[in-house]
Amino acid sequence: MKTIMQFDDIKIEDIKNIALKAGDVIMEIYKEDFEVEFKADNSPLTKADKLSNELICSSLEKLYPQIPIMSEENKQVEYEERKNWEYYWCIDPIDGTKEFIKKNGEFTVNIALIYKNKPVLGVVYAPAIEDLYWAKENEGAFKNNKKLPFTKNSDENFTVVASKSHLSKETQEFIDELTKKYPLLTTNSKGSSLKLCMVAEGIADIYPRMAPTMEWDTAAADAIVRIAGKMTYQYEKNIPLMYNKENLLNPWFIVK
Repeated sequence: MKTIMQFDDIKIEDIKNIALKAGDVIMEIYKEDFEVEFKADNSPLTKADKLSNELICSSLEKLYPQIPIMSEENKQVEYEERKNWEYYWCIDPIDGTKEFIKKNGEFTVNIALIYKNKPVLGVVYAPAIEDLYWAKENEGAFKNNKKLPFTKNSDENFTVVASKSHLSKETQEFIDELTKKYPLLTTNSKGSSLKLCMVAEGIADIYPRMAPTMEWDTAAADAIVRIAGKMTYQYEKNIPLMYNKENLLNPWFIVK
């Protein structure tokens, strides 16, 4: 089992710099006509996903060799081994590959540090729009150097944010029910983990997700949500989303 130094020894500036460098690599490919492959689960994969993953993993291994890494683009470690991890990195080198392919700017680099089963540090970088979110327990949550949340949510102007590419029937039904309670409700759609960040900012009140996601899709932004004073709850259960489960698929959840 790999052990860690001290949580305080992990410098958030290091992780921000890695995300920014990964963003530079991604944007070089974003400007090109790139090819799209499809993985076994039919999800898209590009050269940018691969190069971002290589940069992030090699940088983290160099700086923090004692902390194991879980990434969407790496072969997954068996649960029997990883269940003993105290800390580990949880990475999605490009969250929102579909948005990347559409070239709509709504994709992110996600790097999280998980302690046992909860995210305690997260960096989310949207390189096309140059928004950088980060959070570390005991240090606060920030967007572009400003402390989160920016605004206090009000009951009158209730905003729901939903997925741009993965809006399920169940999510729409949940939003329809909310409309009965909040007649002035407005909806906003966004790609990638930016939806969780919008709740952390206070510009959205709730993000319901009744569709499949994996742990690396949410971990980094979930850290920002929690450290900004909000929470990601399992749907129909008043308990937080858990990480490093045997099955890495997230249950349905609500960020509020």
